[in-house]
Order: sequence, then C-alpha cells, then structure tokens
Amino acid sequence: MSKKITPYKESSLNKKEQVEQMFDTISGNYDGLNRVISLGTDTSWRKKIIKMVAKRHPKNVLDIATGTGDLAIQFAEKTGIPRIVGLDLSEGMLGVARKKIKGKSFSERIEFIKGDSEKLPFENNSFEAITVSFGIRNFEDLEQGLSEIYRVLEPQGLFVILETSVPTKFPFKQGYYFYSRRLLPFIGRIFSKDKVAYKYLSESASVFPYGETLNNILKKIGFIEVENKPQTFGVATIYKATK
Repeated sequence: MSKKITPYKESSLNKKEQVEQMFDTISGNYDGLNRVISLGTDTSWRKKIIKMVAKRHPKNVLDIATGTGDLAIQFAEKTGIPRIVGLDLSEGMLGVARKKIKGKSFSERIEFIKGDSEKLPFENNSFEAITVSFGIRNFEDLEQGLSEIYRVLEPQGLFVILETSVPTKFPFKQGYYFYSRRLLPFIGRIFSKDKVAYKYLSESASVFPYGETLNNILKKIGFIEVENKPQTFGVATIYKATK
C-alpha cells in the first residue's frame, strides 16, 4: 500500500475530513490557481474525456470529486447528455459550482450534490458513465472508492479517470520533480489562503499509484477493458475501463 499522505500533519481529523476542510478553504481561488499550475494543459485533458464519454451517448453521467464543477459543466455545454450529476465532499467547492450554472440554459440537466465517494448515495447500476478528474488520490480508501464506483456503474458502462502521474523519461522526470516539489508549493503559498494545501496536492501526486499499478487495482476491483494513456510527457494519465 502507498504511504497515506494527509494535508494537515498535526490534525486529529481523518484524511477524508482533512481533504474536505482543505477544499472548503481553497475553493474561492481553486480554478484560477489550477490553470496557472497546469499551465492550462488541464483544459485539453478534459476535452479528451468529454469526447470519450460523448461517443457512447450515455443517458446520464456522474462526475465524482467534481470540485467546482468544471468537467460536469462542460458535459452540459458540449454534449446532449440528459442528466449530469456532480458529487463532492466539499460544500465550499460545490457553492462555486452552483454559482457557475445559475441562469444557464443547461442548468436543468445538471445537479451538484454533497456526498462521500466511498459511500455513494445511488442505487446499483445507476450510471452509464462515471468520471473522476484529479480526485481519486484524495480518497481515504482507494479500493473502497473504486468498488463503490463499480457498484453504481451500469454493466458495459464507461469509467474514466484523469489523474496526475510521474513522467518516467529524462529530462521530463527531473523537470517534474523540480516543478512539483519546489515550484508548485511556492505558487500555492503565494496565491492561496491555505499554505499547506498545494504542498499536499504535490506530495499526494508523487506517492499515488499510476500506470500499470493503477490498472491492476482497477482489474482487481472487477473492471475490464482497462487502458491508460499518459498525457503531456506523463504528467497526467487518462484511464478508461468498463464493467
């Protein structure tokens, strides 16, 4: 098992509670900071996910760890999917997401709900597509969270993960370590109210299982047709699986 990284080392709260507290704190400037930190590349990665899901013409999609709703809102804007649900642990992040859709023509098709990804408030086989972007490394118990996703995904349904990974080739590997360990926490410290949040985000990315290791965990849970596609020299990876 990978080492458990938590945002607040001295806190007596469990990881889930700490992550909720952290995202509540940084919700106000999360979007802008993310664009800066990913140098805008996160937008192109999300476009690929939209395309993969839209190709299947699902009647509904669940976006877990939806945060400020970026991916869920893009599903509403760019596809005709009738029902889009964004779920997150942080009420602060969801507040930002709800503001973004106020008065929009597609707001009837999208719903943001507070919930725990490891105890999903849905029936078995409820969704034809499920996505998680930059969220699974914040799960308290990765296998429990993935088992819940498997449970609520319809048979033959599509599951897509976008998550950070670590480049393996020179010089990208060395550049990544400098960027994530030095530059990213520095940028976070300057722009964010929460001094430790972006340190946690880079630390949790560095120990999270990626590539074949995550593929094998997905297969162990029961997912089939598992594939991973590294993005932008391997700084992020898109995983695709079905049930």
